[in-house]
Amino acid sequence: MPELPDIAAYVACLKPRVLDRRLQRVRLNSPFLLRSVDPPLKAFEDRPVTDVRRLGKRIVLAFPDEHYLVLHLMIAGRLHWKEANAKLAGKFVLVGFDFPGGTLTLTEAGSKRRASLYAVRGDGGLIAHDPGGLEVMTSDRAAFAERLTLENHTVKRALTDPRVFSGIGNAYSDEILHRAKLSPLRWTDALTSEDIDRLFVACRGVLEEWTERLIREAGAGFPEKVTAFRPGMAAHGRYGEPCPVCRAPIQRIAYADNETNYCAPCQTSGKLLADRSLSRLLKGDWPRSLVELDELKREARTAGLRTPRSTP
Repeated sequence: MPELPDIAAYVACLKPRVLDRRLQRVRLNSPFLLRSVDPPLKAFEDRPVTDVRRLGKRIVLAFPDEHYLVLHLMIAGRLHWKEANAKLAGKFVLVGFDFPGGTLTLTEAGSKRRASLYAVRGDGGLIAHDPGGLEVMTSDRAAFAERLTLENHTVKRALTDPRVFSGIGNAYSDEILHRAKLSPLRWTDALTSEDIDRLFVACRGVLEEWTERLIREAGAGFPEKVTAFRPGMAAHGRYGEPCPVCRAPIQRIAYADNETNYCAPCQTSGKLLADRSLSRLLKGDWPRSLVELDELKREARTAGLRTPRSTP
């Protein structure tokens, strides 16, 4: 799912293309995308865009009289900028927004339609689309600490909960925790003041650096390669590759369709974190360190057995 840096890059690249430009036409290819009918999409046509902003992981196009279009890309939704009145070809193209200088399209790969478009009337209606997470980039350390410790969760869950923090998901939480040298399974009520200091600085640093990098990479173009796996990331998506700090192999905790990546020496004092299913399978044989893991792999190779697919 596109996260804060990706959404911020979209917003930065959309502003010079659509701000103060009239939306000439909305071409809806998929009726499942539109989740509201009041006001109707026709009410936005032939009206100028007065603002483009981020709302959590959503993109908001503002129009006069407190009218808003709210786009939530979810996991597979992506935006593209095409030539004016571009043909909406292909089953993955869900909608086209025609402006004088080009057409903004939204595509969604796969068969599941999770991306959404809401037509919203009034600031009160817009607020209903805000999950309420704290904006780390504009908050201070005290507000960050208060929100982080309001309820007791793993720090990974706290970072990725949109009601706690705004715009942070699976990918950048891995990067933040790696920089902060914190285990993803550390409980928030066990964090020391020094831990919270490092986490706050890491959040601000990672989000700011990646936002600037993605905007810079897009340049005068448009972000066309929005992905959760990027060269230059320290931990996320780098299972088995060397940690850029200590060179130990990056580990993972696999769950459902996601995984958490971390460095054992940098973040967990060398301890391997086990996911629930593999822990039940291996029980007392679960390796507790990278040394034990290497020994387990050697024994398995000697016996002609396969080692577990994932190493949480």
